Amino acid sequence: MRWCLALLICAFVATVNALSSSGSRLLVVLDETTEKSTYSTLWSDLEARGYDLSFESPKSDKLSLFEHGERAYDHLLILPPKSKGLGPSLTPKHIVDFLNKDGNIVLALSGKSSTSSAVSSLLLEVDIHLANDRSAVVIDHFNYDTISAAEKHDVLLLQRSTPLRPDVKAFFDGEGVLALPRVAPQTLGSDSQLLAPILQAPATAYAYNPKEEIPSPDDIEATGSQLNIVSALQARNSARFTVLGSVEALEDKWFSASVKAPNGKKVPTVNREFARQLTGWTFKETGVVKVGKIEHHLATEGEVAAEDLNPKIYRIKNETVFRIEVSEYSFDKWVPFEVPAEDALQLEFTMLSPFHRLALQPISRTETSTVFGTQFVTPDQHGIFSFRVNYKRPFLTNIEEKHEVTVRHFAHDEYARSWAISGGWVWIAGLWAVIGGFLAFVIVWLYSAPTVNKVKKTQ
Repeated sequence: MRWCLALLICAFVATVNALSSSGSRLLVVLDETTEKSTYSTLWSDLEARGYDLSFESPKSDKLSLFEHGERAYDHLLILPPKSKGLGPSLTPKHIVDFLNKDGNIVLALSGKSSTSSAVSSLLLEVDIHLANDRSAVVIDHFNYDTISAAEKHDVLLLQRSTPLRPDVKAFFDGEGVLALPRVAPQTLGSDSQLLAPILQAPATAYAYNPKEEIPSPDDIEATGSQLNIVSALQARNSARFTVLGSVEALEDKWFSASVKAPNGKKVPTVNREFARQLTGWTFKETGVVKVGKIEHHLATEGEVAAEDLNPKIYRIKNETVFRIEVSEYSFDKWVPFEVPAEDALQLEFTMLSPFHRLALQPISRTETSTVFGTQFVTPDQHGIFSFRVNYKRPFLTNIEEKHEVTVRHFAHDEYARSWAISGGWVWIAGLWAVIGGFLAFVIVWLYSAPTVNKVKKTQ
């Protein structure tokens, strides 16, 4: 009976757990509760994926991102506020602290109204800049919806297969047309290696403030792929911050809308699937890499005993085997991690600098992981060395493993005997030639005494 009860409890926990690998507590910040019904499909999709949604106004006194010094929520979704600020609990400092404590954030912008100064200050903290000014939208006279934006051309239509970068396709790939109404354009700083564009504007797009006159070509600061529609930052602790330039793309009407491009036919949008992929990556349902077992040992034939795994001391010129098990999280399960053909998972055997830098090759595969490994000879240098795997790529959590070992010299009884060294045969022959010559000389000297001449005695 107890066994059945425990089984039911485990099944219940498995069903209510979020698909996210980092938690299920999601805080949604929006100005008015009336806006909640506008995104009802998004909320139902998130709840179906196991998230526990909490809705708060930025002006609420109860709102706090931290409790007893720890995160009160695992993820944060901020819809564009109508006021100038986000309240005392959502200052740029509080949000950056939330990011530093492994919290994940989606920030949505809108081109309907000017972006608030608080949001602009927050974006500057992560080196993301709003193009032209805070009231600009992205206009494209060649890729727009002729049904809803026949005159303003401010509803962009993008083919899913064309605007994405090659390293993004693994997480945001797909077919169909994506509708993005009134996009607030962004540009990325050039100094940060942690920023990456997810979705860029078409080559014919430009940023334009509808309240002003049509700008001349000299007044346009950024065009085409310089403008980002969706940008992402993955911090050094693998926390994720995504900026979506069009919050209207998440509304119910655009999840089920039909659009028509110039000289095209009427087709349904894929906004709902893109929202699933975007929130899935930001909330760590995809692109999460986990390291399992790490083994290193001397190269031997057959199986290695448990006590011989991961020794603390190696000798110079030892044939060594290294293996690491890596898994990747994909929405609801762990799957084997695959390295792209143009990339490599590398092992560094390093002291102050790498003595070996070797590509790890896939050796075996299980249902949930891939085992990578390599074999090498320890260098002719004693000291403290490290097995180090440092794999950091955009849109993947970081792998940074370091295991120290000692490399010693040969012991006195481990050096090869002189006769085993072919280069020493000349010296050995010379030694025995000297010894043989000396013995021959002694023998000859001992047995070659001078003859004694006999003298006759006379009287």
